[in-house]
Amino acid sequence: MKLDEGQASAIRRVCVIGAGVMGAGIAAQVANAGIPVLLLDILPKSGDDRDAIAKAAVARALKTDPAPFMSPQAAKLIETGNIEDHLARVADCDWVIEVIVERLDLKQALYHRLDAVRRPGTAISSNTSTIPLVQLVGGLPESLSRDFMITHFFNPPRYMRLLEMVTGPATDMALAARVAEFCDLSLGKTVVRANDTPGFIANRIGTYWLQHGVNAAMDQGLSVEEADAVMGRPFGIPKTGVFGLIDLVGLDLMPHINASMKASLPAGDAFLDTLREVPLLSKMIADGYTGRKGLGGFYRINREAGKIKESIGLVTGEYEPSKSTSLPAALSRSPTKLITSTDRYGQYAWSVMGATLAYAASLVPTIADDIVSVDAAMRLGFNWKQGPFELLDVLGPAVVARRLEAEGKPVPELLRTVADGTFYKVENGQTLFLGVDGRYRPVERPAGVLLLEDVKRRSEPLLRNGSAALWDVGEGVACFELTSKMNAFDEQIMKLLDKSIELVKQRYKALVIYTDATNFSAGANLGLALFACNIAAWGEIETLVSSGQRTFKALKYAPFPVVSAPGGLALGGGCEVLLHSDAIQAHAESYIGLVECGVGLVPGWGGCGEMIARWTATAGMPKGPMPAVAKVFETVSVAKVSKSAAEAKVLGFLRPADRITMNRDRLLFEARARALSLVEGYTAPTAPEFRLPGAAGRAAMNLAANSFHRQGIATDHDLVVADNLAEILSGGGADLVDVVTEKQMLALERVAFMRLLRTGATLDRIEHTLETGKPLRN
Repeated sequence: MKLDEGQASAIRRVCVIGAGVMGAGIAAQVANAGIPVLLLDILPKSGDDRDAIAKAAVARALKTDPAPFMSPQAAKLIETGNIEDHLARVADCDWVIEVIVERLDLKQALYHRLDAVRRPGTAISSNTSTIPLVQLVGGLPESLSRDFMITHFFNPPRYMRLLEMVTGPATDMALAARVAEFCDLSLGKTVVRANDTPGFIANRIGTYWLQHGVNAAMDQGLSVEEADAVMGRPFGIPKTGVFGLIDLVGLDLMPHINASMKASLPAGDAFLDTLREVPLLSKMIADGYTGRKGLGGFYRINREAGKIKESIGLVTGEYEPSKSTSLPAALSRSPTKLITSTDRYGQYAWSVMGATLAYAASLVPTIADDIVSVDAAMRLGFNWKQGPFELLDVLGPAVVARRLEAEGKPVPELLRTVADGTFYKVENGQTLFLGVDGRYRPVERPAGVLLLEDVKRRSEPLLRNGSAALWDVGEGVACFELTSKMNAFDEQIMKLLDKSIELVKQRYKALVIYTDATNFSAGANLGLALFACNIAAWGEIETLVSSGQRTFKALKYAPFPVVSAPGGLALGGGCEVLLHSDAIQAHAESYIGLVECGVGLVPGWGGCGEMIARWTATAGMPKGPMPAVAKVFETVSVAKVSKSAAEAKVLGFLRPADRITMNRDRLLFEARARALSLVEGYTAPTAPEFRLPGAAGRAAMNLAANSFHRQGIATDHDLVVADNLAEILSGGGADLVDVVTEKQMLALERVAFMRLLRTGATLDRIEHTLETGKPLRN
């Protein structure tokens, strides 16, 4: 992967020792950044291949879903070996990451061996989550202690953004800063500095929360579904809640973490009060019910009964069909109302979250120097929407403190310090946080980080309606933000985009299209389209298609540079707006595709022509009208979506010159910089003219589709959709020697789109997708 310019680092080669799931995942993420990796493990117990363990780890990672590699090509950057034959190669590495079994004696033995072969100043770190740094470096040479640190990745390393870094009194802080910079810029991690305490930050609080959640559910007689419904979305926590998350990480991991905590935590720590023998859990592990990686866990899929989802009874220990649990609407939307409710759900919510938030407050500054680090660790390590102190501000710190006191429970000093105030506040557009000394300090962003949420705190939008907004993000650049549900394109977005183009012409140098939301855009608003079809408002639908085409072309031919900055999903219309931009600065985790065929439609806002133009201009593409068209048909007809920004380049959604940002927090800053780099001497592109393959090309594409149909891969309606797509890509009725203009391509898209929208099979697909979130194969 080619990273953005300026992301160079002093770390040019990395060694990972330990090729288990975590070690292989870390090696894969380093390779995703385009950095060569040496992956070493022990010798196998049998066989002639002494590198078999590391080789098998890479092969396994290439088959794993979700994929550790952003592209298969990244795997080629990993060199495999073993610690008996190849440890001397560490001398060529700038950072060595130890990811072996959690045994202090084995780790220290390895460190002594590494010290004999490494270059002085080579960073050595452990991925441990249970052994304190002071123990890891005990008895090691001073020169090694100076270059040693803990870098705790979260699993899976590609997708989890948190990296906890722990340094010791002897650590060379300049070296630690270089490693942190590499993790930030090249690996895309948010580096949170943790103190050298058991479990560091996220696991210390998160495991306490999980343990408390299990205990309280059993004590209060809640089912696993009820507990997860309470502990999930009402608090901005993933719907896995407590039991679903334990299934995900593995039930067998919990006893190991608990044993480590018991051995290392000081007497009187509240965590110790949660530790108890749970016979049900022990029996599940013994029987192989270790979670998703095993036969199942608290939830399982009973395939013998026809793939029925089941859950275990916490009292009976027997599996029964899982029952969906929905909280009353008022409670599901408000954590404050939920936690103060007197029903069983409210009692469970308070017993778990009240204790967890109090525990978190009691740990600062022990586990981290400030509350900002704790909140970041829980957001990024456990995917909480808000960290503990942000949640306390929602609930009211004084309210929580008074309730703890009324129940005779300890009130943490930090809760007494905040008193009737809040842990965060905004003054003059700047977010401040409460320090342990009772003084407020600004939340500092690292250089190169620009968040739209910060812009919003200190300014008003230039333009706004119910689906989008335009912001001034500084240096003469405006930012167009999508704000509709799933950022789906609708008439309101098109209207504001038209207005934004005119405003940027008059007052700004460039435009960036970006959102802080998890997903860039899920495409067009299918719900509105289905409603319009049901009332036969065909004219209104065609007007929306035409206006979308007109707006996207106005964007393309605007007299200023346009840079789109996607992250997450960029589908359908969300992909088409990228295709009409001068440049794309994509987050590495961008999932881009023209998916219209999956719902029985074709791209309608210029996507077909733009994709043909991209493939035609691709270096090495064979000459003639058919090769580029075949590439587009191959991708669009099956609604292929890239699994990363790197793969989006392979599929043609990103061009070779488009850039990739690894750290999501840096995306807007780098998109703005990219836009500014295009300003001087900018001229809008000229409209393309297409030479398309005509009737023969259409026949060839249909032949390919029919082949898939005979194999049972394509359905009857897939053939209808594919033929409409082939009609557009072949130029309609154009002859092979005819020039097809961009305007004619748009007309072909419009006609095919409206024709398909009038078919019952397409309407069935749209309705099914809206109801289930899954495609209908009809």
